[in-house]
Amino acid sequence: MKKIVLFVFVSCLFLSCSQKESKVENVERAFYYWKSNTAFGEESVKKIKNLKVKKIYLKLFEVDYNETMGNFPYEKSKPSDYDFRALDSLHIVPTIFIKNEIFQYNTEKSLDKLADNIVFLVDKYHKGYENKSIFEYSEIQIDCDWTKSTKDKYFYLLKKIKELSAKDISCTLRLYPYKYPEIMGVPPVDKAMLMCYNLIKPLSNKNKNSILDLAELKSYLNERRIYPIHLDVALPVFYWTQWYQNNRFSGLLNINSAEISGFAKEVKPMWYEVTRDTTYNYDSYFKKGDQIKCEEISTETINEAISIIKKNVELNQNTTISLFHLDDSTFKKYNNEAISSFYSSFSK
Repeated sequence: MKKIVLFVFVSCLFLSCSQKESKVENVERAFYYWKSNTAFGEESVKKIKNLKVKKIYLKLFEVDYNETMGNFPYEKSKPSDYDFRALDSLHIVPTIFIKNEIFQYNTEKSLDKLADNIVFLVDKYHKGYENKSIFEYSEIQIDCDWTKSTKDKYFYLLKKIKELSAKDISCTLRLYPYKYPEIMGVPPVDKAMLMCYNLIKPLSNKNKNSILDLAELKSYLNERRIYPIHLDVALPVFYWTQWYQNNRFSGLLNINSAEISGFAKEVKPMWYEVTRDTTYNYDSYFKKGDQIKCEEISTETINEAISIIKKNVELNQNTTISLFHLDDSTFKKYNNEAISSFYSSFSK
């Protein structure tokens, strides 16, 4: 009998609803800030003030594991008073990225310790070196691409962080666990951030944009669903370039198509061929014949993605819309009007 009731409950939750688009009455404008050991640039501060951004998801550190150290933090940020003097009206959400691979090495006992260490480090960073508050926070976000095999341990860790911190806990939610909660589980958090980007592994399909491919997005958001917990939404406003020499991948670069136009020609959509030997920014040496794949997202593509999300994701009247991520290059690619429209479109 219990199984039947559960089945009916889950079925009712995830059955398609009406095709009416979600309309968010109150959009809380947010950005992710994913740099390590880097202060906010003055230009970025001006821009987010003009855009009336109210929240920053600030990556404080990442968590990995090795046999010698066990669980350890790395890629630490160093918030300072300077970072936040001009941003005192912003809500700061400390954000921690946890590698999914660590769970195969952890027991509940070691996860208890990890939760305690995470809460301790977040508190340490928010106070700064002189033990005075740099920023206040009421929420901690955990970013982890959990799998079916790791969900139990990951969910246990989320519960412990909630218990020890006494804060609201949110987590990132990729589109696969969003679409298949019966397989991937529903995380025990106060709310989740639906990550509508990085849908394809960067090197797995040379003909598709791995950051945001609309056909791939539609394959996950193919019918209207109601998720059991509050959903916020994250969209991409970044770009990267894949660099190939002799058909071998050489690395990812933060450079766009406009910046390579002087030494490369477009040979097909997204793909360019270097026409002359060139040194770029003193640290990248391109040889004639090198191949470059520029993965960028147009304003039109983001707007179409927003329409797909509004049609197929049930959103609350008060929803945070966050853009990934806050960087000077973001404002080179998109002007203020375009970025503002990414937020306001959810209210139309």
